[in-house]
Amino acid sequence: MQRTTFLLLLGLCFALSACHRQDPLEIAQQAITPERLAEHIQVLASDAFLGRAPASAGEMLTVNYLVEQFQALGLQPGHQGTYTQDVPLAELTVDPRSVRLEVRGPQGQLHFRYGDEAMLWTKRLAPKITLQASEVVFVGYGIVAPEYNWNDYAGVDVRGKTVLMLVNDPGYATGDSALFTGRAMTYYGRWTYKFEEAARQGAAAALLIHETGPAGYPWAVVQGSWSGPQFTLANEQQNMDRCALEGWLTYEAAQRLLRLAGRDLEQLKAAAAQPGFRALPLGLQLSAALESTVRQVQSRNVLALLPGQKQPDEVVIYTAHWDHLGVNPSLAGDSIYNGALDNATGTAGLLALAHAFTTLPEPPARSVLFLAVTAEEQGLLGSTYYATHPVFPPAKTVAVLNMDGLNVLGPMRDVTVIGYGLSDLDDYAQAAAAAQGRYLRPDPEPEKGYYYRSDHFSFARIGIPALYLDAGIDHVVHGTEWTLKRRAEYVAQHYHKPSDEYNPSWDLHGAVDDLRLLFHIGYQLANSTDFPNWREGTPFRALRDQQRNER
Repeated sequence: MQRTTFLLLLGLCFALSACHRQDPLEIAQQAITPERLAEHIQVLASDAFLGRAPASAGEMLTVNYLVEQFQALGLQPGHQGTYTQDVPLAELTVDPRSVRLEVRGPQGQLHFRYGDEAMLWTKRLAPKITLQASEVVFVGYGIVAPEYNWNDYAGVDVRGKTVLMLVNDPGYATGDSALFTGRAMTYYGRWTYKFEEAARQGAAAALLIHETGPAGYPWAVVQGSWSGPQFTLANEQQNMDRCALEGWLTYEAAQRLLRLAGRDLEQLKAAAAQPGFRALPLGLQLSAALESTVRQVQSRNVLALLPGQKQPDEVVIYTAHWDHLGVNPSLAGDSIYNGALDNATGTAGLLALAHAFTTLPEPPARSVLFLAVTAEEQGLLGSTYYATHPVFPPAKTVAVLNMDGLNVLGPMRDVTVIGYGLSDLDDYAQAAAAAQGRYLRPDPEPEKGYYYRSDHFSFARIGIPALYLDAGIDHVVHGTEWTLKRRAEYVAQHYHKPSDEYNPSWDLHGAVDDLRLLFHIGYQLANSTDFPNWREGTPFRALRDQQRNER
């Protein structure tokens, strides 16, 4: 009788144990915690890391920290036996005292103050840039887009001239869904494209007119982002194929310039947003000069690998950029751009995901690469370099999951997908969000062009489906209006400013939810045989179809 009772009790214990035994996937997700995340953010965003500028003492500290963390997790070096990939960069630092910018016309001349009214630089690897009496042409939005039947350079020769242009694209200005994609910015609206196109047209200088709405950020962000050392990937021509001079003018400075030509900026804006607009010579001549120190430097991407146990030659990549803007000694008071939200949070998330994957009892079928890239703030340079010098070929890269600025406001009911509707990865995100009782939504601010402003875009451009999840806006306690207000406050007060520092009052539970969701997506992809594709009609579909044929 006693033996029977004992066996019954033993069986009950085993049954209870089985009921409480957690799924390994659940255990791995639970390893992502607010405390672990906060610890990494505080280190990476500390003053000791000096704003994490590429090719600086802050880079050395950052890269060493990341390598140490990946080593401690037992992850393998991800690039030719090392944890780093050298990224050759050129560093150019404008001497503010050297900058001269003046415009002359029949009615007189104007001088523009560096920093207050104009931000100027060059991507050419030249210590001195001088322009004399370059004719100024207003080219509207500076766009050549055959698929939209749009060409702002039609009928005008701008070789050797200065082009003045608007930021964003015509659909934003009019709200007309028949123009480009309406208020949602296309890549043609990005400053990177506009400078590239101006160079293709042979312009000597290219100036953008800044407005907070269409740019997506205030003038203070332009001042902070384009002062101090600037980095570029150099080509065989030492970037002499770029415009000699690139820059921004404040809206007020542009108004003054156009009044000198007898023109009204608002009227020109209205005209530029209409189909059939033609570029307008202004009868003005621009002269400018600046001096830069030029250095050839090395920065580094950091790569850590969890090899797959069945298809190790196929990879899922998690990305985050580790860099920020460094130190600006010319600033009074706090001169360190700590970049806590942007992007110590994403880099900390990368480490948290790596830790979660290493808690699994066995690796997934496919490999998982944790890639922390450099120089995102300088135009996605680190991710661009990896995309052109990949460890895993694009045809064998399953997907890229990117993190740039995690949610610090607390749990949300929703998940924002930047570029919603572009790829099959939305289906994976939908399933993972549903498992959390959440829903997907498209970007609530498509006019800001976030899809073209972070590292996933470097991979999309070579055909690899890339998912960029942003923080939701439907806060579980405060709702949507409260969240949008807090986001706007961050952009106005802290984005690309020294005040972007770690805040102990941040609620990182929302970030943890998003990271667990990203873990779920990556885990499913790494244990499947699927190769997600872009949706029909998207600009990257043909490249992915070609990669499918290569496989």
